[in-house]
Amino acid sequence: MTRFIGLIGYPLRHSLSPDFQQAAFDYHRLDIHYETWETPPKMLQAAMARLKQSDVIGANITLPYKEKALNFVDAVDDSIREIGAVNTIINRKGKLQAYNTDVEGFLHSLDIEAKFDPRGKRATILGAGGAARAVCFALLRRDTSLLVIVNRTIERAETLVKLGLNYVARVGKTAEIVFLPCHSSQLREAIQNSHLIVNCTTMGMRHSPGENQSPLVANWIPQNALVYDLVYNPPETTLLREAKKAGASTLSGLAMLVYQGAASFRIWTGREAPLDIMFSAAREGIAQYEAGGI
Repeated sequence: MTRFIGLIGYPLRHSLSPDFQQAAFDYHRLDIHYETWETPPKMLQAAMARLKQSDVIGANITLPYKEKALNFVDAVDDSIREIGAVNTIINRKGKLQAYNTDVEGFLHSLDIEAKFDPRGKRATILGAGGAARAVCFALLRRDTSLLVIVNRTIERAETLVKLGLNYVARVGKTAEIVFLPCHSSQLREAIQNSHLIVNCTTMGMRHSPGENQSPLVANWIPQNALVYDLVYNPPETTLLREAKKAGASTLSGLAMLVYQGAASFRIWTGREAPLDIMFSAAREGIAQYEAGGI
């Protein structure tokens, strides 16, 4: 019997998850079909209820539901309790178990693709949504010394700062975490003193309102920094082009996408993810977007 895994988010035209996840299922000859379930806000509850059907294994959760989807699950793993955001769900006999593999995906991409050690470094995080939460906790676990959270919505940023500080106090770490509004007079200095800059917003994403835009310009970006844009479609965003102008190192979000997807694959199937197959399929999917101008 064919079983299904869905990607729940809105919009989903930019997504590469079906490309590389289906390639992984096919590699293992599993009768599993990965589908995109584009879900407007009013349909979220129905989409989550669908996950409890016997032919559904689970789902990935993406923007803008990484926090809201937690209202519909039955159990969460320990990382979810810290982060407050979900990206992977498995259906266990009608009960929905939530996980967050974004932390693992982010850290693997830093370690393997960028060869970047965040220990003792200063980082600026653009955004305060579900992805930003995972990035912040990943960096705190690796003993980043300073996290600067930059966001338009003050309440969301302050919530993230509070969660981070509570974690730091609980585990006995010494990291400093601060919030700066987008128009703060201190923002440029904070960015220019950063070793790592991570864009966790949708600015620059294909088919988004901010497509072809960048949250930063080249003369704000320090030459010795790593600029990591979690946007993966297009593969080179305007932000990454600005970073290259500044002489900074860059990393696309494709690496985190595949590594977090590999962790999800293991949760759903109990099998080792074929990383080479997944990366190849993701890059081919990007190439098709580029060639077709989709």
